[in-house]
Amino acid sequence: MLNILLQTTTQEGAEVLTDTAQPVEKSLSIIELISSGGIAGQVIIALLFLMLVGAIYIYFERLFAIKAASKVDSNFMNQIKDHVSHGKIDSAQILCAQVNSPVSRLIGKGISRIGKPLADINTAIENAGRLEVYGLEKNVSILATISGAAPMIGFLGTVIGMILSIFEIANSGGQIDIKLLADGLYTAMTTTVAGLIVGIVGYMAYNHLVVKTDKVVYQMEANSLEFLDHLNEPS
Repeated sequence: MLNILLQTTTQEGAEVLTDTAQPVEKSLSIIELISSGGIAGQVIIALLFLMLVGAIYIYFERLFAIKAASKVDSNFMNQIKDHVSHGKIDSAQILCAQVNSPVSRLIGKGISRIGKPLADINTAIENAGRLEVYGLEKNVSILATISGAAPMIGFLGTVIGMILSIFEIANSGGQIDIKLLADGLYTAMTTTVAGLIVGIVGYMAYNHLVVKTDKVVYQMEANSLEFLDHLNEPS
């Protein structure tokens, strides 16, 4: 009977030890992760966050502007050619002003030069086209800057974090405590990840806008050539 009681007590004690020995899982939120990186890490994260907000704002502002610029009525050029063929220059200019798109402004510039040599009309359209492209690409170069600068700023945080860790090791007196290195390691890792995220977002946004802009430029060139070909047709 005594043996049975001892075995039962031993088993219960082993179960208690087993339960207490189980590791407790610890979760770490993004806010805690950032705050653990020290002042240097928080400053760099804040700078990268501002860059991310700026990149997102520029992307959507330019995207909506480019989409609006690409909308051209499929019947627009037919109406322009009809007005020009019948000598209704004023009506053609009024139509261009009403549409008010990059394509219509180019055609309107060409219409205003009707009566001059075809080379002069072509030059006027090309000059107006450069201004339109410049307007479409407004602030897009900032995205390219962000996509290149953000990873470098993140790597700067990595270097700062490693310096902090090495400083703690040098001043530990030979007794290295991982807790002393935590701030530097958090700074190194969080800034690197944040810099890469912002850089990737900026890079993808920049390239998408470039593709959209190229489509509008092609549309302007195609309509300009169609207009010039119409002027060059024998009457």
